[in-house]
Amino acid sequence: MSHPPSPAALLLGSVAGAMAPAPPLLPAQGTTLAEAVAALAAARSSAVLAVDGGGRPVGILTEQDVARRVTFRLPPETPLAAAMTAPVIACGASDGLWRAVALMRAHHLRHLPVLGPDGAPIGMLHRAETLAAASGRLLGHLDALGAAEDAAVKRAQAGVAAALLAEGVPAPEVVALVGEVNLDLHRRVAMRALAAQQGPPPVGFTLLVMGSAGRGESLLRPDQDNALILGGYGDAEHDRIDAWFRGFAEALNTGLDAAGFPLCPGGVMARNPLWRKRLPEWEAQFALWARRRSGAALLFADIAFDFRACASIDSAGRLAAADAAPAAPAARLRLTLTRLLAEVPALLAALAQQNAALRVGLTFWGGFADDEPGAGARTDLKLHGLMPLVAAARLAALQRGVAETGTVARLDGLAAAGTITAGEAARLREAFGVLLGAVLRQQLEDAAAGRTPGNLVDTASLRREERVRLRDALRAVRGFAGTTIAGFTGQLW
Repeated sequence: MSHPPSPAALLLGSVAGAMAPAPPLLPAQGTTLAEAVAALAAARSSAVLAVDGGGRPVGILTEQDVARRVTFRLPPETPLAAAMTAPVIACGASDGLWRAVALMRAHHLRHLPVLGPDGAPIGMLHRAETLAAASGRLLGHLDALGAAEDAAVKRAQAGVAAALLAEGVPAPEVVALVGEVNLDLHRRVAMRALAAQQGPPPVGFTLLVMGSAGRGESLLRPDQDNALILGGYGDAEHDRIDAWFRGFAEALNTGLDAAGFPLCPGGVMARNPLWRKRLPEWEAQFALWARRRSGAALLFADIAFDFRACASIDSAGRLAAADAAPAAPAARLRLTLTRLLAEVPALLAALAQQNAALRVGLTFWGGFADDEPGAGARTDLKLHGLMPLVAAARLAALQRGVAETGTVARLDGLAAAGTITAGEAARLREAFGVLLGAVLRQQLEDAAAGRTPGNLVDTASLRREERVRLRDALRAVRGFAGTTIAGFTGQLW
């Protein structure tokens, strides 16, 4: 028997799943208050939207506006524009519901219009129904997510994660929300960096995130892994165009660092010329890594192949949701990668050989490994739990052409392709959740104690049933990773 999601879990969904139909849309010019009030009554709506000639909202008139500004104050023939609230605060249908809740509370809104890709209204969020998705304890943390300061938003993630875990939301869903907040922060920082440049970008571009961000599996303190796919231009224009993007990329990476995403120690960031180039150059770069198959080539491929489009910005400097259509640069690069791996399977074999060094955190006798320097005996469940599973799922998914980058989605894709059974996929999803939950709870404990969130988990402090589940999870990972790597290398893992 399936159970409905918890109220808190609903916040992990998109605005589109929670919105009501759009209210009446009335022309901002030529509509009187009498007509607007009549439309409110006829539709039994609590608001109407005033729109421009292109159907985009320019103002909103609510029941409260009528009661406070119109009744006994303005004559019926008064233009709608004289009483409406403008400009309109709105959200996109694909935005996370958490973001809409934070926006409504930050601006004390009772109604939040939902816009489609063309900027026209397609729905409406109502405060009472939307806030019912969150408990009082969680709402305080969501308010912090609506803060204007990037670093404050990043810090608020810990409170949101703790509240969701306390309400029984599975760790993978909590981490998915953390990941969405991180993507939103990347877009905010990107637009701020854009505004700091001299003029709009010379060509449009796509911002990619990679590594754990690309998988949607970032924990509380991920470092940066990002890149740019630049729009097309002639080689003669390179110096001029790259000069603009040098400034932008520096501002982007510096801004993300200030927001709580430390600079990547390996330089996997857009400020490094290796990580900003045109689509044909990215395709050539992937092919070069496939031919070299050693050292930095494998290290970079291991990070880059989890790429995900975070945002698209056109040559006018306008932000758009990253498009997953086949013609979009990131989607085209994914197709190129799939073809390349089919043509050069030795690249996956080399990556498997490299990943064979990853071991699970169990001793020969079934105890937990001691990864802590000094007198402690904690286990690094990211390095010796999550990473072997993530790496094996990546290898198998890339081989089968599974386009998804998230580990759970990859496992589901492998099961659908018949690479693993449905039962094995279920066991591995369970293992992933157990490991992710153990690391996330440890990081929350670290943050609460004023320590930098880490990956060393105190397994000795866990309840007996938790240790049993953790041991079973590590055994499932060891079996899957060993079989996967052996399939590529022919060697026992």
